[in-house]
Amino acid sequence: MAGPPHWPPTIRQPSIRLAPTGARARPFIAIAMEKSDAVASLGQTSLLQPARLRAALRANDRLKLYLTVLQVAAAQAAHPGRQALDLRHEIAAAGLAGADEADWLQELPATASRQDGDGAVHLPELPRLARSLHDDLLTMARPLLDAADGQAAFGQRVQHWAQRLEAIDGPALDGGLLESLTHGCREGHGHAASDSLHLTVMDLHKALNQLAARLAAETVAGAHVWGLAADGSDHARVAAFMQGLNRTRALKLDHPGLDTAATRDGERLLIQNDIGTNDAHVLVLQVQGLGITLTYSDLHRQRFAFFQQLLAELGAQWSSVQQRSTEGLNRGEAYHLGTSSFSASDEAGLQQQLQGIGARIVFLIDWNRARKRLLAFVDAEGAVAVLREAARRECGHMAWLQAGGERLVWNAMSAQGEGRFRLGDRLDAVMGAETARDWLVDLLALAWQAAQRQQPVALVADEARWLLAQRLQGRLGQMALLEEHAALCHALAQALRDGLVHGVHRDTAAAARLAARAKTWEREADHLVMQARALAERQPQWQPLARLLERSDDVADALEEAAFVLGVVAEGHHQGWAGPVLDELQALAAAVLGATQDQVKALAVLRSLGAPAGADGAAATDRDEFLAASWRVLQAERQCDTLLRSARRSLAREVSDAASLQLGNELAAALEHASDALLALVYGLREQAFQRAGVAA
Repeated sequence: MAGPPHWPPTIRQPSIRLAPTGARARPFIAIAMEKSDAVASLGQTSLLQPARLRAALRANDRLKLYLTVLQVAAAQAAHPGRQALDLRHEIAAAGLAGADEADWLQELPATASRQDGDGAVHLPELPRLARSLHDDLLTMARPLLDAADGQAAFGQRVQHWAQRLEAIDGPALDGGLLESLTHGCREGHGHAASDSLHLTVMDLHKALNQLAARLAAETVAGAHVWGLAADGSDHARVAAFMQGLNRTRALKLDHPGLDTAATRDGERLLIQNDIGTNDAHVLVLQVQGLGITLTYSDLHRQRFAFFQQLLAELGAQWSSVQQRSTEGLNRGEAYHLGTSSFSASDEAGLQQQLQGIGARIVFLIDWNRARKRLLAFVDAEGAVAVLREAARRECGHMAWLQAGGERLVWNAMSAQGEGRFRLGDRLDAVMGAETARDWLVDLLALAWQAAQRQQPVALVADEARWLLAQRLQGRLGQMALLEEHAALCHALAQALRDGLVHGVHRDTAAAARLAARAKTWEREADHLVMQARALAERQPQWQPLARLLERSDDVADALEEAAFVLGVVAEGHHQGWAGPVLDELQALAAAVLGATQDQVKALAVLRSLGAPAGADGAAATDRDEFLAASWRVLQAERQCDTLLRSARRSLAREVSDAASLQLGNELAAALEHASDALLALVYGLREQAFQRAGVAA
């Protein structure tokens, strides 16, 4: 008899792994933990009966097949010259087509033989077949034995046949045992009526079908449900959960998972989602009133933490995460278990939370595989950040994995031309952490868009290369690091000039803040220089840039030194710093500030130098602007020389305190030294400009 229509598929049939048999070793079948057992470990037994019933009906199909194989094997032993029956149709009907068991069961009858003297059928793999019969008999009986009436009706019979099957430890199958296993007659064969394994299976099947009729199920937006509240309130909540789940379901592509079951248990609505294929990866929701309690188990601590972050956006309040081990689950290895709670102010808010939870589950499928693939390009924190942003954008990671995963990235990197990346380079080391993460998220989104449009993987690869080239141009253009460094120098010069104008040399606290801020900027500038040096060590084309950054760093060092000196002056060493002295120092600082501004302008123009001129003469305009800016830096350096000497004269004339005189000279000298470094930098920039224009410097 067929099973009930539309039965919940949330609990898959346990996978069967057959251990190798030896002459003296007892064969066994290790049955992987069912999702139903995982749900039971979470304490939600109300969700189990339909799942166990489905597993039992599938076990019935396999039991019928095993008994047929026994009968065919006996016939083959009796007539060894006869061609063996083809059992492929029966094997497929039992759901074993393509599995390891398919070939084994198909070949088993051909190994049967009769030995002289004892009349028994000899099957080398009989213990293996007996173990399969034993395990599926228990699986089939389980939903019935859980109930008191079922235990009374079948308990003794099932126990009897389980013990007889367990006792088979050799290859000999005598005629009496074969008959008692396979006969289907209620009346005895010339002797008193007797039970058989076949009859027990038939009676179990009939009882299972009666149980299925009592648990007739329906579906709500794809969720298999039973026993929901009669007023329809549960239906609306299940539908809300499924609305979110179905919104993102397509992101898993053809990966199994996301089957959902729901039922009512007293005052609570229970919703279970099996997520993927792993037996310890289970999610159960309890909805009562306007509150939700979510129980979640996962093998991977990192994925658990990721899911916690996703649900935090919905207001989840998590309990402490526990580490558990359950016999039969995940081969006894530890898994992580936690509970979160949600509260809503009204029914609409509750349904919105259910929808949000449902929409986020798909991002857990193959999450750890995607995280490991990303670790080749970013650090552990970066990999999680990429997956979190991909979830926020609802593009996920499965399409990227299916399109090639890390191969897409490696190919895009290798296509950037010689010198961009070396073997073993990580994206974040070359591009910077933020840029690398952004590009990877964009790549994941591209892969999903292509999957939606059914575009070829080759197109995704081309788009990945193009997108990476754009990112590299924006981040690693020859002037990018230098422009960032120049901006820090400009900030230093601006702070010094403003400080002198506003009298920071008379305010100890303000001068100390200026010195601290200047030190921070100078350290940031140092990091840019170190980054350029590291690039130059790996890639020769970065060496000219590294030399330019070293010259620019002389500017930053000189300006930071000036800020430090100004802070010391503010500690009481500013006697005589009025009138001509302050005027000269302010003028000196203003000249350096103007030179840093012209440096920034020159760098901005330098990007476009060397491009062919259009009708409007844009290239000629860029050239003129660059040369004008570079000449203004030269003029500023000469002006600073003059101002330095004027400042020294004013200091000697106006200041009598030795400390104030020395500090004033040091401040003026540091500012002038910054102008010298700016001039050296501009000469280097001029060489770059002439090279881009294709002429000699």
